[in-house]
Amino acid sequence: MPELPEVEIFVRELAPDLAGRTVTAARVFWPRTVAAPTDEEFSARLAGLRFDRFDRRGKYMLLGLSDGSTLIVHLRMTGKLRVLPGDAQPDKHTHVVLDLDDGRSVHYTDPRKFGRIWLVDDPAQVVDKLGPEPLGEAFSPADLAARLAGRSAAIKALLLDQRIVAGVGNIYADESLFRAGIHPARPGSSLTSAEVERLHEAVRAVLAKGIEQRGSTLGDSVLQNYLPPSGRPGRAQEGHQVFRRTGMPCPVCGTPIARIVVAQRSTHFCPVCQGGEWAIGSGE
Repeated sequence: MPELPEVEIFVRELAPDLAGRTVTAARVFWPRTVAAPTDEEFSARLAGLRFDRFDRRGKYMLLGLSDGSTLIVHLRMTGKLRVLPGDAQPDKHTHVVLDLDDGRSVHYTDPRKFGRIWLVDDPAQVVDKLGPEPLGEAFSPADLAARLAGRSAAIKALLLDQRIVAGVGNIYADESLFRAGIHPARPGSSLTSAEVERLHEAVRAVLAKGIEQRGSTLGDSVLQNYLPPSGRPGRAQEGHQVFRRTGMPCPVCGTPIARIVVAQRSTHFCPVCQGGEWAIGSGE
């Protein structure tokens, strides 16, 4: 699914198209897409509101409206927001359409129907459960160490826990752990202070680079779905060191990249650079 870099680019590219535009009508075609309020209230409240703020929290897009409310969009695996000509017909995967005052429309499409949209007065109603933003000041080595203390779960699983740090998913967890030289199956509480500092630096560096390269667009039926509104693919996948490189040589030591399953997710790592005792018996 789109992770922090992909969602950040999505928001940045939507902003010029939506800034100052007013919603003239909202149509909901699949009811479960709108998590709150009811479909009827959603359509009634949006009509006449203007987009005027654009932000992101973890993997959530926060689109501010002129009455102070916020349209929150979580794309999940296959969700898309596209600004299209007003005469564009909704296809079978289009679940919400917002008509705009300039004659265009915003289409939310989602083949797998996992994504959700909220219209709320206070974004905290949805995103308050999230951990700190990894590129923000609140995310420090000390904060990360405190969140890992006493945790026996694998560090890869903890990085995927949005209550630990917001916005990191499978791709950037693998890449961060490789950069930090930490085996993905190690218990979070086993990391030393030096390793926590390395991991903190790695998470920030990997995500910043992902944003710089406009996110990862991979060539399969799911992640290929991530294309920013401009339609230009991201390039971060060109620099992946371990993610989906099973059997290929480690860019540091040449050892074939290994794959295991951690927290029910495919996990890629170098048995030497991230190995030691944890490379033995970690299991598929």
